Amino acid sequence: MIAVAGRSHPLARAAVTRAVETVLRGEKRAALVSVSFVSRERMRSLNARWKGRNEPTDVLAFALTGPHGARTGDIYICPWVAAREARARGLPLRAELRRLVIHGVLHVLGYHHPEGPRRTVSPMWRRQERYMRGTR
Repeated sequence: MIAVAGRSHPLARAAVTRAVETVLRGEKRAALVSVSFVSRERMRSLNARWKGRNEPTDVLAFALTGPHGARTGDIYICPWVAAREARARGLPLRAELRRLVIHGVLHVLGYHHPEGPRRTVSPMWRRQERYMRGTR
């Protein structure tokens, strides 16, 4: 099950659903996933509370393992930060938002990456980019 929330949906619900399902199918996993698009201030607040960083970030993912190993996850995406990142990298905003959905789902499933420049050469990043190619 996939839920999409937020005041506005900068990425069509169908595109969010397709990205989540692509990852879950590819990983042969099941999960209940909620994707919320939040304001810059809300993301700053979440990031400060949960990561100790008093600034907005592009994506935060929270995973829980329920009874019998069932995975549940909440993914928060900040379109304002995503738009800045997309411009800096010369990418369409929709592509960056899809990447963040995929990135969040991988975190919900237990994948991690190093911070800093090694992030983009990590196994998780390579996996993420493979799924990006499958969700166009």
